[in-house]
Amino acid sequence: MGRQRGPQKPKAPVGDVRDPDSLYHHLLRYLAFLRERNYSEQTATHRDASLRMFITWCFDRGLTRPSEIDRPILEQYQRHLFYYRKSNGDPLTARSQNLRVAPIQYWFKWLVKQGHLLYSPASSLELPRSERCLPKAILTAKEVEVVLAVPDVGSVLGLRDRAILETFYSTGMRRMELIGLTVYSIERERGTVLIRQGKGKKDRLIPIGERAMLWIEKYLSSARPELVKGRDDGTLFLNSFGEPFLPVPMTNLMRSYMEKSGVKKPGSCHLWRHTVATLMLENGADIRFIQAMLGHAVISTTQIYTQVSIRHLKDIHTATHPAKLPEAVQRLLDASGRSDPEEAWEPTAEDLLEALAQEAEDEEDER
Repeated sequence: MGRQRGPQKPKAPVGDVRDPDSLYHHLLRYLAFLRERNYSEQTATHRDASLRMFITWCFDRGLTRPSEIDRPILEQYQRHLFYYRKSNGDPLTARSQNLRVAPIQYWFKWLVKQGHLLYSPASSLELPRSERCLPKAILTAKEVEVVLAVPDVGSVLGLRDRAILETFYSTGMRRMELIGLTVYSIERERGTVLIRQGKGKKDRLIPIGERAMLWIEKYLSSARPELVKGRDDGTLFLNSFGEPFLPVPMTNLMRSYMEKSGVKKPGSCHLWRHTVATLMLENGADIRFIQAMLGHAVISTTQIYTQVSIRHLKDIHTATHPAKLPEAVQRLLDASGRSDPEEAWEPTAEDLLEALAQEAEDEEDER
């Protein structure tokens, strides 16, 4: 998300590397196809990891070509995923199992279209039923302020980190969206931030609160110039080497402040996304406005989101975000208006929070 980085370095081969008709060589062709069709690098990387896992499993059983794979073999692989245990001993959730099987379905469908197979053995696989889940932990407004007070804002890195925390808290943006911000993403006069190429390669303009804006301005004037080393590519938040953050270091940074604060709740970047959504819901924000701010184009797979204007969204953000709650909350909410229930589908709070929980699980799987 944000500005896309180029394709990663080639990984070690898996399976049979000598046979041009092997699963491995078809994987390479498939990945090239995805990138040629402008799929995001994140999508290509996720499918690459899932398919490598499958190819390795097949190779251990003497299966090296697509023509050797049938439905019983794929069902056997599904059982393998069911009994698989992660490094911490936990099983894969039903959703995680589906995330590993779905790339296989896409891949075999592509193999059929390319004329390598007559039919896809994965087309009629029955996937595990994903359970409905809600976020494991949410910060209260008081706990948020405790964490925000931890960084030493008298130091360059502490000032940067306070600005990062305030940005996460004000906007609820995704980790990769924050990493991809540039100094040109923030529009001070309008009180908005432009997210380029967010999830699904979609741009969106979202509100950002006054308090977060002030901390970003302090960071830009006092801290960022100290972090810039060599050529400045415009990335907003820089690490100590003057480079853009990578995902895992950003997660570790956020987790470290949670630990230092003494607030004993699990989570890092996505915890703040959950928190923003929940606190704004509790303060009366319409779910559809939060949906727009978080970049959930569709919460239900069968219902389409109704677009809202950025000015309207900014008003709702100002009225309901805990970092700045004016007295006229109800007046702004009443003025916001609502669509006729018969004209537009109304998502529920459970829908929104479940979508956030699924996002967090996806992010954990991608680490």
